[in-house]
Amino acid sequence: MDTKALEANLKWRGIALKVFDTKEEAAAYLTASIKGKTVGFGGSMTLEEMGLYEKLKKENTVYWHWREEMTGDEAKAKAYLADVYITSLNGVAETGELVNIDGSGNRVAATLTKHERLYFVVGENKIAPDLHRAIDRARNIASPLNAQRLHRKTPCAVKADHCYDCKSPERICRSLNILWEKPMQIGACELILIREKLGY
Repeated sequence: MDTKALEANLKWRGIALKVFDTKEEAAAYLTASIKGKTVGFGGSMTLEEMGLYEKLKKENTVYWHWREEMTGDEAKAKAYLADVYITSLNGVAETGELVNIDGSGNRVAATLTKHERLYFVVGENKIAPDLHRAIDRARNIASPLNAQRLHRKTPCAVKADHCYDCKSPERICRSLNILWEKPMQIGACELILIREKLGY
């Protein structure tokens, strides 16, 4: 992985890159950068592994449908309107494109709407050489593992090996979003890259 090339390719797309060796360092950066804000979280094993919700909740109001403080729909609605939105990605191309696959669409939709700041937090395992392989990674690595985690009755969840492009009612890969550049309504956008394997 060429982080200098990735940084350059992200920069002209309006996205800043920050690189950290550990998830603890990345979490410390985010907790120092975000104070007194409303913060929305998208579903993410990476954020879960970082314990980021608990860290940010100390000095912010954080909405995450993975927590039981409110109903999932209420948390999603408040996250959509938050000052800051944080989620992960299913694939990052070294050429600068950012890829996410979503089931209900809440995570993808929230990355396109108006926030003061948008953060994507990823482990180095999410990086792919180009857009084609970033999409391939999202479909054939991330989605099957997520379907298996959620105990979905889909072909990919049985072996977590690849996408079968199934028509199952429990299919979780229902929308694909590619960010070519920072969305117009986003104030600032950062990709937080951690030199560890995190999430799917």
